Amino acid sequence: MTDADILAYVRASAALQGLALDEARALRVAQHMARTAHLAQLLDGVAMEPHDELAEIFRPLGTEPPSINTL
Repeated sequence: MTDADILAYVRASAALQGLALDEARALRVAQHMARTAHLAQLLDGVAMEPHDELAEIFRPLGTEPPSINTL
C-alpha cells in the first residue's frame, strides 16, 4: 500500500463516519497508519509460536473476581 493509498483510505473512512478532517489532520492520521503498518510488518516477519506471546486477560476496574478471603 502506498502513502497515497493510505491517505485515500483515511479520507474515505473519515467521510463514511461523518468525521471532518482537515488536510493537515488527515496527513497526520495517514502517517500514523503507515507507521503502524510498518511495525506490524516487522512483527509479522518474526517466527513466533503461540507460547511466545501469551494474551493478557482484560478485567475492567470493579469487575475483579472475589478473593478467597472475602468469601
